[in-house]
Amino acid sequence: MKFVLIFGPQAVGKMTVGQELEKLTSLKLFHNHMTIDLVSHFFSYSTKEGKRLVNLFREEIFNEVAKSDLEGLIFTFVWAFNLESDKEYVDRIAKKFEDNGGEVFYVELEANLEERLVRNKTPHRLAHKPSKRNLEWSENDLKSSVEKYRLNSLPGEIQKKNYVKIDNTNLSPAEVAIMIKDTFKM
Repeated sequence: MKFVLIFGPQAVGKMTVGQELEKLTSLKLFHNHMTIDLVSHFFSYSTKEGKRLVNLFREEIFNEVAKSDLEGLIFTFVWAFNLESDKEYVDRIAKKFEDNGGEVFYVELEANLEERLVRNKTPHRLAHKPSKRNLEWSENDLKSSVEKYRLNSLPGEIQKKNYVKIDNTNLSPAEVAIMIKDTFKM
């Protein structure tokens, strides 16, 4: 079992890279908006109820996949490095897979803000993430998160065996997926 965590700021390309990696491997993609957008029909993700339901669905999926005979899972996540709770969350998910004999791979993506603002509006992103279709809100959220959170790690901050950081500002999702596949010999 392989668990690939692709993380980075909003609109960095986590989902599209995950889709390309899914094509190259036998791993299944579980991008974070699959649960956010499901729950948002009932409760905003910003509410206590919305967060609880999103986390409940994710936890149950992780639990079942970790003990299944699937080859593995790709999960995307916006990790705020200035929040200890996000580190604890990542560690808890990784432990589920490791406790079931799985191997965890950490893929950090980074791209400059200008590129992320362009990517935030792409038809592909909007087709797969209904909650991002309010472009004014989405762009404001992206910009304000830069001020509130540190969404990329500092040099040497992540000390994991299977870790790679990729600046994908000028790379296609397919190129990044190939880099991940080659780096971790998937």
